[in-house]
Amino acid sequence: MELTDIGKRARAAARYLNGLDQTGKNRGLGAGAAALEEGMEEILAANRQDVEQAKAGGMSPSLVDRLALDESRVLAMAGGIREIMALEDPVGEVLSMKPRPNGLIIGKKRVPLGVIGIIYEARPNVTADAFGLCFKTGNAVILKGGSDAIKSNQAIVKWLRKGLGDAGLLEDAVQLVTDTDRETTRALMRMHEYVDVLIPRGGAGLIRTVVENSTVPVIETGTGNCHIYVDQSADLDMALSVIVNAKTQRTGVCNACESLVVHRNTAQAFLPKLKKAMDAYGVEVRADEDSRKIVPDFAEAAEADWGTEYLDYIVSMKLVDSLEEAIAHINRYNTGHSEAIITRDYDSAQRFLNQVDAAAVYVNASTRFTDGNEFGFGAEIGISTQKLHARGPMGLEALTTTKYIVYGNGQVRK
Repeated sequence: MELTDIGKRARAAARYLNGLDQTGKNRGLGAGAAALEEGMEEILAANRQDVEQAKAGGMSPSLVDRLALDESRVLAMAGGIREIMALEDPVGEVLSMKPRPNGLIIGKKRVPLGVIGIIYEARPNVTADAFGLCFKTGNAVILKGGSDAIKSNQAIVKWLRKGLGDAGLLEDAVQLVTDTDRETTRALMRMHEYVDVLIPRGGAGLIRTVVENSTVPVIETGTGNCHIYVDQSADLDMALSVIVNAKTQRTGVCNACESLVVHRNTAQAFLPKLKKAMDAYGVEVRADEDSRKIVPDFAEAAEADWGTEYLDYIVSMKLVDSLEEAIAHINRYNTGHSEAIITRDYDSAQRFLNQVDAAAVYVNASTRFTDGNEFGFGAEIGISTQKLHARGPMGLEALTTTKYIVYGNGQVRK
């Protein structure tokens, strides 16, 4: 199907969805979830082809893990859609209603954005999450996944559309652009007459390309050069536990820890323990010169390491003399995603929370919690690192806008 035809169908679907009540939306979501389970075998077979091709092409193990599906992950996709069903629909919520001296009553309420385009890389679960969140909020969605996951995405969208059809609902509420050519992606970025907002999900290169080339408004989801700062008052056992989780639970995700900052006063006791913990998981630590004086086996860090999102079993590390220096280093090199401090000092925690510039800032917890499901949103459309409209994990409310509703009884302006 031509891209223009997809845009026209999406615009028509958005008008259709705007008239669908919560009961109808939930019926569609339930049918979509059931269809994913029904189509499990076909979805997994398609995904195996994508994974085999990715491995043959030299994709890193951590990125292959993001691409790969198994029965539990497909069931989790269906479960995520059902969780969205259970959430309150924000569309139609009246945020305010105030009378004016002239008798007008002016209010504001939540409405769908309209048509949402999502450009993303090899994350098949994004396909199901995007459908669920957009459908619940009355938005039509155009999906443009990466070529690495094309067969998986085709199978997932096929079964989601089947579910909608079986429920007597419009299948064009979700559409997939199957042409993987880059020019098609650029054309989607310029479809301002049909697409109301674009959301890129992927690496720095993809996001930069969309931001720089789109004539459609963009909600920027950023890469994750996430830091953990070990303060001089930190519980070192807690610090190790949090770092191991944030770095190794899943390395190929944007909320994984990529950089460590350690107060010099705790380095002598902490760094040998860190070395042992990282070795147990095969994590390479790229450290500054002062850290390597304590643990010579650490690899030498270069300037580029401070700003690198590895998505791999690698972490950078720098020693600092103060909380102020830690905050300055983090604010210089972070990507505005998720940052954490491990400390037993209340004042240090509060200063870190107030002064670190990021969408999510943690005290004594793993950065891996920056996730729509973990935040109680059911799923997420992405994690916004910009500051306008939405910031952090974007759930249902982030996929709405507002409009003013004005009641009168014949008023005219003088």
